[in-house]
Amino acid sequence: MKILAISGSPRQNGNTAIILQKALDVLAADGFETELIPLAGLNILPCVACGACRNAETPACAQKNDDFHPILEKILAADALLIGSPVYFGSATPNIMALLDRVGYVCRPKDLLARKVGASVVVARRAGQNFTFAQLNFFFLISNMIVPGSTYWNIAFGLEKGGVETDAEGLRTVETLAENVGWLLKKIR
Repeated sequence: MKILAISGSPRQNGNTAIILQKALDVLAADGFETELIPLAGLNILPCVACGACRNAETPACAQKNDDFHPILEKILAADALLIGSPVYFGSATPNIMALLDRVGYVCRPKDLLARKVGASVVVARRAGQNFTFAQLNFFFLISNMIVPGSTYWNIAFGLEKGGVETDAEGLRTVETLAENVGWLLKKIR
C-alpha cells in the first residue's frame, strides 16, 4: 500500500518535511511504500474556478502550465495522504492550499478520494496551529476521507530548521499518528 506525504512548506528540508519524514519512517518500517513530495521549488497555481474539471472525463485541471498534474496522479494512486504545513500568519501556506483547492475540485465530482486515509501535520513557531490543523482536516472531511487521530493534535513546534526534533511530545504524537494510519489502512484495505 502506498502512503504519500506532501510538505506545503516553501522551505526545502525544513521542519514540516522533517516531521512528515518521521511519520513516513514509522510507516516504511511497517512495510508500507512511502514517498514525500516537498512543494518547495514547485509551481502550483491557484484554482481559477473555471469549472472545466467538473465535466472532464478523466481527473484533470484545465491549467496545464504548472506542477499540479504529476502530484494529482500520485495522490490518486495513494492509499493514504499525509499533508503538512507550517503556520503562516495563522493558517496553512498558500502553496498547500492552492494544491488542495485544485485537488478537491478535480476529485469531488466523482468522489475520487472517498475512503482513502488522510491526516494532517502542522508545524508552528508559537501559535496558529489549531486553526491550520482544522483547515487541513476540512479538506479530508469534505473529500469523504477517513481521518485517524493520535494522542494529541498532530502538531510540533520549531522555528529554526531542525527545531521540531527537540519537541519530544510533537514527535511522539506524529509517530503515534503514523502507527494509527498504518493500522487503519490494514483494517480497511
